[in-house]
Amino acid sequence: MKILFCGDVVGRSGRDAVIEHLPRIKNLLHPDLVILNGENAAHGFGITRGICDDFYKAGVDIITLGNHAFDNKEIMKSLDSDHRLVRPINYPAKTPGRGFTFFDLPNGKKIMIVNAMARLFMDPLDDPFAAIDDLLSKYPMGGSIYGIFLDFHGEASSEKMAMGHYLDGKVSAVVGTHTHIPTADTQIFPHGTGYQTDAGMCGDYNSVIGMDKIVPIQRFRKKIPTDRMQPASGPGTFCGTFIELNEKGLCTHIEPVRCGPRLMATH
Repeated sequence: MKILFCGDVVGRSGRDAVIEHLPRIKNLLHPDLVILNGENAAHGFGITRGICDDFYKAGVDIITLGNHAFDNKEIMKSLDSDHRLVRPINYPAKTPGRGFTFFDLPNGKKIMIVNAMARLFMDPLDDPFAAIDDLLSKYPMGGSIYGIFLDFHGEASSEKMAMGHYLDGKVSAVVGTHTHIPTADTQIFPHGTGYQTDAGMCGDYNSVIGMDKIVPIQRFRKKIPTDRMQPASGPGTFCGTFIELNEKGLCTHIEPVRCGPRLMATH
């Protein structure tokens, strides 16, 4: 079983990078499941119905979100109806949408895709560890649940790595998003869970984490109100993570995927 995860898509540059590179990557790696984090896909803030449909047409199976999940109000109508669209599981009860979904495999078993948001330097949501514990008590790996993939959306590398070790052997893989910088720590933990602190972004890396450089630099230098940040508009680089699972749903191989004009390419 092979999973391709596409890191945070930022603005049009990121969308174009996915549309351009995903078909070739799929032909090269032959993933059975393609997951994409789309929370910054609409001009850097949130996602729209039309963008979701474009990603599905391009070959994406599941879209995860994060702290910008609700920035575009129009997507609220889709969060309950679109079972391929997943927001963080640890939002308060009765928040629109779902924190996990299932992808059906040809043999009748399922992969569970979970989205959770960290709390350190992030919005004060419910405890993600407790939320995952509760979910796994209902849907443990084994039986009909062949594998479990967690997109852990957070700022602090320590919190992401703690979650990875905490879930070692309980899920197939834990891959972080949100910082938009690909980390060099792809690894398999002792009990078989694949891990990477952050998959990086799909977007223009001649930027400040996907945004045009001028406004972020002004904010850091002057600490005064500035114009709204705008996504950088140069050629986008595709970043993600490729994972292979064994018959027990545990990770046997994990590697970064990078292609485009700015970072050292892996494929």
